[in-house]
Amino acid sequence: MEKKKHVLLLFTDQQRSDTIHALGNDEIVTPALDSIAEGAVCFDRAYTPSPVCVPARLSMLSGQYCNRTGNNTNTKDTVYSGEGFFSEFTKAGYNTCCIGKMHYTPDLYAPLGFRTRISQEEMADPLHDDYTKWLKASPYGNVFDYHGQRTELYYVPQVSQLPMEAHPTQWIGDRAVEFLENADSDSEPIFLVASFIHPHPPFAPPAPWNKMYRSPIRRAFVPEDPDSYEDLLRNKYTTDAFGISPRRLELLYQHYYACISFVDYQISRIIDVLKKKGIYDDTVIVFTSDHGDMMGDYGSMGKRTMLDSASNIPFMIKVPGKEHEVRHDPASLVDLAPTLLSLAGIDYNKGEYDGVNLFADKHELVYSQYSNGTAGEYMVTSGKDKLVYSAIGDRYFYFDSFPDAKDKYDEKDPRVRELKNLLDAYIASDRCPSVEKRDMKSPARQEKYSFYPPLDDHTATAKEEAARMPAGYPITIGCKKTDF
Repeated sequence: MEKKKHVLLLFTDQQRSDTIHALGNDEIVTPALDSIAEGAVCFDRAYTPSPVCVPARLSMLSGQYCNRTGNNTNTKDTVYSGEGFFSEFTKAGYNTCCIGKMHYTPDLYAPLGFRTRISQEEMADPLHDDYTKWLKASPYGNVFDYHGQRTELYYVPQVSQLPMEAHPTQWIGDRAVEFLENADSDSEPIFLVASFIHPHPPFAPPAPWNKMYRSPIRRAFVPEDPDSYEDLLRNKYTTDAFGISPRRLELLYQHYYACISFVDYQISRIIDVLKKKGIYDDTVIVFTSDHGDMMGDYGSMGKRTMLDSASNIPFMIKVPGKEHEVRHDPASLVDLAPTLLSLAGIDYNKGEYDGVNLFADKHELVYSQYSNGTAGEYMVTSGKDKLVYSAIGDRYFYFDSFPDAKDKYDEKDPRVRELKNLLDAYIASDRCPSVEKRDMKSPARQEKYSFYPPLDDHTATAKEEAARMPAGYPITIGCKKTDF
């Protein structure tokens, strides 16, 4: 019997597809990702099933699009009741371990089918989050915003309050290295997920990693008529609303890249252990992210849009025995389940998944969705062109070149009609509970008034923080003044 392959899934949060040196970005330093890319099949037209964390991750776990899972925003709404594909590896005798952020709905700390789950979530429950418990017992237990300060500083470049050795990214690397070093790879195959919160904002690398990029970095992409994209942008995080100048955007990019390079360093440490154990050449390695970030493109920051900056994701798979290749056919996070199960020789019901085994089949089209009802935004794309429907504005957009620079929607165009029929059918099959139109202001609308972000502080330690302040000096946490 052929020996089972080990599997390593490396996952980041909010990483753009154009942030790997070996795949065309000469400004960023990513030697570990470069080494993977050089021996991997790289999909340059891979798309998230949803340009926001929770639904994208549920679609990856389930192998289903949002219209089947019932989740399309960062809420607990779902109709999916399956176990997810990770459990299939556990049942098949793999030593399965998940380290880091999963952002799973409805339970952030569910085992998700893994034998071992080591958690690190952003707005953490201090009683359940493994990283939070570790940090509070460390010499750095007095640090509250250990993932960086959110709210007013969400898109302000900052340096972590923690040293490198206690930083959340380093902790994921440490736990992954420990797991691999202690795993008996001879007696049972390994399935390891190392899931990093960075480069999700706030961009807070540890010192001195914040000094990696001191020269100006790329300018944002601005189309000829930016106001025409108003109905595609669901973000409140716009450059105008936040007062993000060109110079500040450069600083944001510098810190964003530093976060990615620090993740890359952790990946290098993980790869080194595989090589020392002699199993690197027997390991399937996947690198991808849940979605991208606008990073100033179209005058916007963040996600929640089908524009390529947020919806196109890095996606590469290194398979023992396969040569490096760059593929241009569309791929999606829903493809991970059938692809990895097939590579591991684990039987599965194809009807359970919307994805395909990417090494035996190809997509003609993939889909993506954010929200629904009167707030919905939907996409169908071949990788060469895409059709987007925005319920806010009740409008379709068609693009056949990228970045999405010119809307060419023409209802008389046969290709547009073909894609419209398919996208309308997807929308009609949506199982998600319908929502009302949300107050997601576009840059054009925000010029009329001042905008301030909601104070979504991590409130679990509010009493601890307030207790650090002298009497008579209240602080505000999560919109509430505290003076306990």
